[in-house]
Amino acid sequence: MNPADIAATGVAATGFAQGSEVSLLSMFWSAHIVVKLVMLGLLAASVWCWAIIINKAILLRRTQRAIDQFEEVFWSGASLDELYTTLSARPTSGMASLFVAAMREWRRSVQGAATSTFMGLQARIEKVLDVSIAREVEKLESNLLVLATVASASPFIGLFGTVWGIMSSFRSIAASRNTSLAVVAPGIAEALFATAIGLFAAIPALIAYNKLQGDVAKKQAQLEGFADEFSSILSRQIDQRAAHDQAA
Repeated sequence: MNPADIAATGVAATGFAQGSEVSLLSMFWSAHIVVKLVMLGLLAASVWCWAIIINKAILLRRTQRAIDQFEEVFWSGASLDELYTTLSARPTSGMASLFVAAMREWRRSVQGAATSTFMGLQARIEKVLDVSIAREVEKLESNLLVLATVASASPFIGLFGTVWGIMSSFRSIAASRNTSLAVVAPGIAEALFATAIGLFAAIPALIAYNKLQGDVAKKQAQLEGFADEFSSILSRQIDQRAAHDQAA
């Protein structure tokens, strides 16, 4: 085989003309079908992650705003019964949902109840608060596992595409019997492009997961702190009501 035939075979194997500029789009179109599927899957995962990141950022900001507004009203000295009547008439989230759930249990147990009923009321209220906290945290944490999965798996998926692309390039080099850099470089670049896309998907997902998980932990601490304070308030009222009933 003469040099011209070898060069032509190398160009056909790699999909690039010698001296032509290698762009990202051209590397994608000339890549092996398996490498293309890997790239498309990683790009889809990246888009999915960014959608989750934006959605969670908005949700956490909205939750913090609702917590701040509720705390301002709750600690302003307003009547708990009036606040419960107002909040129970509409959907609630965050601390408001904890308050409504605990007050609902309080009202059900106190209205027309005997003194003996108060003995288990504190435990029931604490259980209701724990369940409400778990539900709120579950809403905040939903889909965060997707970010963790993409962050841990994307580099390996990209590496799989890279290995496959390099094997295809070596087979093309063996078929053309031409080891010049102009023939080898495009195929290797295609293969490494898959790893680059894997890192492009993994790095933002990892950073966002750590940041969002930390924010969720802060919200959970706020909810647990309020639950302890509100449980103490209701506990004092339970003791006062029980003492009043015994005196009567």
